[in-house]
Amino acid sequence: MEPAQSAQRPARSRSLKIGIVDLIERQRSTTFYGRVLNPNFAAIMPQVVAVWAEELGHQVEYITYTGYEDLPRELPREVDILFINSFTQAAYLAYSISNFYRKQNVVTVLGGPHARAYAEDAGDYFDYVIGMADKQVIADLLSDFSRNPSGGVQLSAKQQPASLPGVRERWKYVRKTLDKTKILHLVQILGSLGCPYKCDFCIDSEVDYRTMPYDQLREDLAFLQTLPKPPKVAWVDPNFGVRFDDYMEVIESSVKPGALDFAAESSLSLLSEPHLKRMNQNGFVLILPGIESWFDYNNKSKQGKHVGMEKVKAVADHVNMIMRYVPYVGANFIFGWDSDAGPEPFELTRRFLDLAPGVFPKYSLLTAFGDAAPLNRQYQAERRVIDVPFLFLDGYSGINIVMKNYSQAELFDHLIDLMKYTLSPGMIWRRFQANTYPLGKWMNLMRAISSDTGAGNGAGMLDHYRNVRKRLTDADFRSFFARETSAPPTFYLNEIRNSLGPFYEYLPEKVVNYLKRGEPGPNPRILSMKNDKAGFVSIASA
Repeated sequence: MEPAQSAQRPARSRSLKIGIVDLIERQRSTTFYGRVLNPNFAAIMPQVVAVWAEELGHQVEYITYTGYEDLPRELPREVDILFINSFTQAAYLAYSISNFYRKQNVVTVLGGPHARAYAEDAGDYFDYVIGMADKQVIADLLSDFSRNPSGGVQLSAKQQPASLPGVRERWKYVRKTLDKTKILHLVQILGSLGCPYKCDFCIDSEVDYRTMPYDQLREDLAFLQTLPKPPKVAWVDPNFGVRFDDYMEVIESSVKPGALDFAAESSLSLLSEPHLKRMNQNGFVLILPGIESWFDYNNKSKQGKHVGMEKVKAVADHVNMIMRYVPYVGANFIFGWDSDAGPEPFELTRRFLDLAPGVFPKYSLLTAFGDAAPLNRQYQAERRVIDVPFLFLDGYSGINIVMKNYSQAELFDHLIDLMKYTLSPGMIWRRFQANTYPLGKWMNLMRAISSDTGAGNGAGMLDHYRNVRKRLTDADFRSFFARETSAPPTFYLNEIRNSLGPFYEYLPEKVVNYLKRGEPGPNPRILSMKNDKAGFVSIASA
């Protein structure tokens, strides 16, 4: 790669040249599914920082990496300071890029989910690590920054900002990424921060719920309708519709009937039939409720004391009712809870698919990202966290928790059986028939047959599960997950080398030593957050 070349450091009163890199993908990708969808997942906060920096009088070069660009050629050149937004699975790529720039005397800053999840670890490889950011934090940094080779400085606002630059202000950055795909355009809007629910696995359970300014949301929606081909709008709130009437009034007062299609993530407890009727009238075509567990977390699904088969039947009835009003429904399931044991959670999920065939399920494996969420602190106290390398903390390559009732191999045996049923020709056909929304029908079909693990529960994911299960028979994997050794399996190092490509030579020596020998590893006292594709952090799946 060519040198980054730091620009001659100007006086702070002069305009700086700022590079901003949003890592949407962690490595090179060649799949059709990723090419269509990845550009739609550009994070909000890197765009926000770009707007703030320009308002402060600086020059900005903003790029996104979706897995298809020639990243070494795309990276900003001759910058004074480089911001990188990264989720945890892309952390090694972020560390390598930072190391590359720091060798050229460029100051680097990490933000986004990984910065919130692993601030202390990231501080070894960046000059600054930003947690919660507001304009003042960015302004203070840009007015006085310096290299910190002995350890990155951690910066954070006291709370999430009360408002953010809207879609109109960010549009040149939004459009730059959306132009990378021609089939589907999705614009993300953040309507609220925090969550009123108290799920112990969720960082938002400890963050006060706050709505974004309604007038700003109206302006965003009005602007999007002026575009020649208005994109679909995704509300990326942790739980959309907590103040349901307020948000419906925002939409009804600013969106012409039929002008925009909406998608949102919400909880079943908010999706009553009167609410769904109103959502139908206002153009909602996709909803993603989290079911999480058949034996726990009933407050979000409004199931009271229902567990097991009782909960399956009640949730299936609820989901089928949702599909009468919102045609495309996906549901998230997490496996590996302490309340899970034996084949029952998987058999109940199969039964749910039979009762609600139109739903496209997303299966995730329980992953602990540090100690900010109450449940993660419990796992840390119980010494149950396994030091799995960041690249593999993706929710489907294994669990970094010592489970109470399964070995890794047993869990994957059950998961493979469930996936085979989910992707059986009969199930795919029933799902296709049950969906009335044309885009949903074909998206479900494309996801089912896709070889891309990023597509979710598709053929590629089933192959991945089988490969993981096969590796679990290897002695180094067995000893690693049994915690008989701290050195990760050699397979992990080889995969990290392949994923980084030309950036591997810049992977910091401390990381390489950890991967080869298990010492020293990432700092175990870490914060925990989930990448919500908006640059903010919601639940503990960073």
